[in-house]
Amino acid sequence: MTLDDRAPSGDAHSSASNRSTEAPGGPGAWIRELGLGIRFAAAGGRGGWARTFLTAAGVALGVALLLLAASTPNILSVRTERGDARKPSNVMSSSSVSRSESSFRWIAGDTDFRSDHVGGMLLRADGPRAPAPPGVAKIPAPGEMVVSPALGKLLDTTAGALLKERLNYRIVGTIAPSGLLDATELHYYAGSDRLSLDGGAARAAHYGYSPRHEPLNALLYLLVVMICVVLLVPVGIFIATAVRFGGDRRDRRLAALRLVGADRRTVARIAAGEALFGSALGVVLGAGLFLVGRQAAEYVRLWGVSAYPGDIVPRLPLAVLIVVAVPLASVVVTLSAMRSVSVEPLGVVRGGRLRRRRLWWRLVPPALGLAILLFSDRVTPRSQDVDPVPVAAGVALVLIGLAGLLPWLVEGAVARLRGGPVPWQLAVRRLQLSSGSAARAVSGIMVASAGAIVLQLMFGAMQQGFITSSGGDGTTRTADLTLTSQDRNAITAARLEDSLRRTPGVRSAFALTEGYVSGPEGSVTGLTVGDCAHLRKMARLPSCRDGDTFVAHNPGDAAGNRYVDRTARPGRTVTLDDYGPDGSTPELRWTLPTDSPVVMTVPDPMGARHSGILATPGALPTGPLPGAHNSASVHADRRVTDAVDQIRNTADRLDPAIHVWVRQNEQRDKEYDTVQTGLLVGGSLMMVLIAASMLVSQIEQLRERRRLLSVLVAFGTRRSTLAWSVLWQTAIPVFVGTLLAAAGGLALGHVMLRMVQKPAKDWWVFLPYAGVAGMLVLLVTLLSLPPLWRMMRPEGLRTE
Repeated sequence: MTLDDRAPSGDAHSSASNRSTEAPGGPGAWIRELGLGIRFAAAGGRGGWARTFLTAAGVALGVALLLLAASTPNILSVRTERGDARKPSNVMSSSSVSRSESSFRWIAGDTDFRSDHVGGMLLRADGPRAPAPPGVAKIPAPGEMVVSPALGKLLDTTAGALLKERLNYRIVGTIAPSGLLDATELHYYAGSDRLSLDGGAARAAHYGYSPRHEPLNALLYLLVVMICVVLLVPVGIFIATAVRFGGDRRDRRLAALRLVGADRRTVARIAAGEALFGSALGVVLGAGLFLVGRQAAEYVRLWGVSAYPGDIVPRLPLAVLIVVAVPLASVVVTLSAMRSVSVEPLGVVRGGRLRRRRLWWRLVPPALGLAILLFSDRVTPRSQDVDPVPVAAGVALVLIGLAGLLPWLVEGAVARLRGGPVPWQLAVRRLQLSSGSAARAVSGIMVASAGAIVLQLMFGAMQQGFITSSGGDGTTRTADLTLTSQDRNAITAARLEDSLRRTPGVRSAFALTEGYVSGPEGSVTGLTVGDCAHLRKMARLPSCRDGDTFVAHNPGDAAGNRYVDRTARPGRTVTLDDYGPDGSTPELRWTLPTDSPVVMTVPDPMGARHSGILATPGALPTGPLPGAHNSASVHADRRVTDAVDQIRNTADRLDPAIHVWVRQNEQRDKEYDTVQTGLLVGGSLMMVLIAASMLVSQIEQLRERRRLLSVLVAFGTRRSTLAWSVLWQTAIPVFVGTLLAAAGGLALGHVMLRMVQKPAKDWWVFLPYAGVAGMLVLLVTLLSLPPLWRMMRPEGLRTE
């Protein structure tokens, strides 16, 4: 027994012997012996404190992440509440209010700057009592704006010069946190005297949108359950591993207690008391780490998500559960581990060294988990009710079962290894003598990798159901951007096209006025207005002059053409309706000329077809057309720096409320995108935890072997040889764990895909996680070299 491993006092040793005979199985004995273990952990000298600190550090990392997970519901709900509170009450409806002293006009002013989204709103007060948005003292006057702190900083930099040109307002204030989703959000409110109901603006009297909460899609709900299990199970495994740090030295000290008369149950309870103290200290440190870490939350943005420190508050029931469950789990884990260790008065005998680990009971949890999942109900997008309990239980059992299989596989793999270089032989021999600690150290990354493989399989199979085409026919002529303006008075299609053609980065532009007309029976068809030069680019015209109209059919689309003819009959009166926010413009009746010929469409310069009615401006009544809008399609030259933002600036000069869409082949469902973002954020935090946990485990193993390392160096072993042996001791279990994670993840993924009735898109998704595991091994080895160098000093030979 070393000097650092001595008990607090000899009286404590005799006390353990005497008291253990008073009430062997009573609650009083439990309390006294747990208390004695706490005393050993708290007053065991420098070595005892080092072991306690390692345990506490490991538990603290897990507790901090659990508290963050428990805060997620509050983070999401607060963000949603603030987002809804700043929306006008009629943001999702066509209803409007009458003008009054307390009404205001508004229109969305969202835009994008490079890869960042900039939210905003253009406002115009109708009277002195018009309310201001949350976080703003009053509605900005025309030409003024208030901005979020993050947007203000961006506009003050040279990098934001192009955006400042677009948001050409005088900054008069800053939006308070009550009006922002998070501290890094780019948001503004600007006053404008150009807002009109004809131009797409709406009128409201107050803010506060009350959404109708639709149930989450069943497949997305299943993904959320899977993500929670996959992210939290590795945390639990790591906490269970952390409470077993320093087990070898602790067992030697317990052997001394056996020598003075303590029985096996007594030493087991004393060991549980030590683990209880370390885990309780870890809970306190974890809470402190959580409180300190959340102060930096507003400066960190992961995958577009941030939060105010005050929003990161764990739900009270979850926080209480964490504080109570973690110390209790440490006691259970320690008592379970002590069952395989025989602490005798003259030494310690570990059951794992006398016989190979048994396999049969390790197969029970994953087999039971797979059985639960196989017999669970199938899930489809139309499923009304998804029971999360069997899904969570089944997935958790499989992942925990994989963690139980890893030590058996590592032991079996290293038992057959022979020969090789000296570092390899040192690593293999160490693993042959005791592979449990090394296997436990990498069990977290193995479980996380298996869970990530399952999620990737599910996301790959399910994403097609949450993706819609954003337009275009997939040809090279499809437009890069689409612009739409509702303000037909302030901007014409010709002016829009001319301005875009003169914008740097624009290869070509094509602008039109478009709308819809309806027939008496309620049938609807499109109306496209343009001069003859434009109409000739959309259809094969026999002749054309201003005042002509045409009925356009798509070649080969008999059903669609019949639907067009139901409305667009020559000589028939049709109606142009305003389907805007309040429908304030009266409907307009117009008769399609009887001499309107039927023509066949051709793809326009952007690859789109325009069926329905084609009309020149002279054929329609003068003035604005109800329900019509001006649109433009643009081909951008991506070789021009910031070409897309140059186009956005041009559009903003013409109409601040113009909508600009960057054309993509596919667009993802917002709820699906939110779930995937949550996975990316949680996965990033999980990788940080795994790297930290592996480092702590590595340092703990090096401390256990400090004297052995010093002896090897004293006998002439090169330090580089020992460093390579440390690398191999981590790499071998990681390699075995990666194979197990791939096999287990693919098997579990197959079962989950069977549950959601989807085919797998890619069975090779495990390859990136093998690379991540290799990178973690190198990272942990490099970070553990400085402690390894210190532990190989001659001072490590001192003993008592």
